[in-house]
Amino acid sequence: MNTFTLNDVCNLVGNKKTASSLVQRLLKNRFVKKIRNNLYTCVNVADGQVIASKYHIACAINETAYLSHHSTFEYMGISNQVFYEIYISSSKRFTDFEFEGITYRYVPSQFDEGVILPKNTKGIRITSQERTVVDSIKDFEKIGGLEELLNCIASIPYLDENQLINFLSAYDMRFLYQKTGYILEHYKDQLHLSGEFIDYCKSKIGKSTRYLTKDSTKYNNQWKLVVPDGMFQMVEQGGMPLV
Repeated sequence: MNTFTLNDVCNLVGNKKTASSLVQRLLKNRFVKKIRNNLYTCVNVADGQVIASKYHIACAINETAYLSHHSTFEYMGISNQVFYEIYISSSKRFTDFEFEGITYRYVPSQFDEGVILPKNTKGIRITSQERTVVDSIKDFEKIGGLEELLNCIASIPYLDENQLINFLSAYDMRFLYQKTGYILEHYKDQLHLSGEFIDYCKSKIGKSTRYLTKDSTKYNNQWKLVVPDGMFQMVEQGGMPLV
């Protein structure tokens, strides 16, 4: 087991008091480390490193926890930067905590659709590629920033537009349709998105003009969106951070 609880030990030894004494002895001898309340991992005696990966730890916080946003991109191997924060959604709220230099942060979610189990991996749950894109566009000013988001999207070869529509509809936010349509239109050939999908997003944006970022200065009439001037060119040329 990558991670375990006191109940897991109790199931092995058959007695809660014995289980507690065993865990305390293992902690004292540094064969085990406490991650947070009632969550532990073993230590590799050869190098002193914990056995559980940060992804296993994240998904063991509770039975509904799953990687989301930039952490899913990172797990998929398509992120541009490695963060010292892991973003986790679940149906149960938990308090952020730090373990072994990594901060585990709770991200509220309105729904659990689009959570998948990666192949050949036990104990890890992540959002699908399409949901990750929608979530990350929705929250990029809080998580990762615009440049990192665009770098991640630029590394994706294909998106299922029906799934994108499904998650956009679940949020049903005009600003999210604006942001998603504007950004994905730039990558539509690479991602194999149809003109109908772009038109669908455009039909949902309403009449209000909105700012993509606080520093946006250029107005896009089609999307009624104020965006950073030359933002795609800056990213593609390795420019300065946008937000």
